[in-house]
Amino acid sequence: MSPPPVTLAEIREASAGRLAAAFAGPPAEAARWIAAAARAGHAEAALLFGQILADGRGVARDRAAALGWFRVAHAAGDVRGTTMLGRCHELGWGVATDFPAAAALYAQAAARGHDWAQYNLATLHVRGAGVPRDRARAVALFRAAAAQGHAKSLTVLARFLEEGWDDAPRDPASARRLYAAAAEAGDCRAQYSLGTLLVEDGRLPEALAWFRRAADGGPPDVRRAMAARLAARPEAALRDFAAALAP
Repeated sequence: MSPPPVTLAEIREASAGRLAAAFAGPPAEAARWIAAAARAGHAEAALLFGQILADGRGVARDRAAALGWFRVAHAAGDVRGTTMLGRCHELGWGVATDFPAAAALYAQAAARGHDWAQYNLATLHVRGAGVPRDRARAVALFRAAAAQGHAKSLTVLARFLEEGWDDAPRDPASARRLYAAAAEAGDCRAQYSLGTLLVEDGRLPEALAWFRRAADGGPPDVRRAMAARLAARPEAALRDFAAALAP
């Protein structure tokens, strides 16, 4: 039996929380609900429907259409829409790749304190893509995002402190604290890095627990990299774990 149609009253009364709950539900139902709300003029729904189209969650992936909905959210003043519009320009989703345009949009959202925009703009400064290569500016942006608990920025700063960039001194103890915070926040690369530090401490069971979390939540490229690195370790438990990760 097909689900009942979304009523106009339900669309009009949909709150941000209701839309978020729908977004987290079964993909096809989420797409139906959120598309209706977006077409009814909900800025929040416009952002969510753009994400659904960009990811192909419950609908065919259509990044050109996603771009249009991100533009709607951006025009409504949603800082997340501004960031996602920048992402489209950076990655060429529905539009030609344009790093300067991406950087300009990220800068708008970063100035309003959006953590993902700060992180994305920082990565462009590291690469010198659309903006001057500027490590100091990048670190400042990563720090601003990390102060909000942004997991990927915490991981980047941890690597910076672990390895030292430019003339900055290494600070392994602070790096460990940041890796731990990012790992708890769910960043798979931080989970792997924290695991490697625990191996160095001889805390193998704890390390394996973090490696498992990284493998469970990480994309295929992270799993492959983990398997390759752990397969070369002298510890039999780590080699066995690496073998279990093999496709």
